Amino acid sequence: MNYISTTGLRTKSSELINTLLAGKSVDLFHRSKLVGRVVPIEEEKKIKHKPIFSKDLPHIEGLTLKKAMANYDKHMQEKYGKYFR
Repeated sequence: MNYISTTGLRTKSSELINTLLAGKSVDLFHRSKLVGRVVPIEEEKKIKHKPIFSKDLPHIEGLTLKKAMANYDKHMQEKYGKYFR
């Protein structure tokens, strides 16, 4: 299928889908005039994220777990209010 009319969109939609799934584009005609082109989308490549481990994070000198939790609590209270916890 190289082309389809606007009427054909209604009557031949399954052929259009099969053509697009095959990776081919289809010209769209309305009243014998080319009005557009229907093209298949490129398949998205999924990005694989590697897990983050604490040893991969940057080390900040003097930052203990207690200080980190205090910073986190302060941030969350600023964001959500003083009754966050």
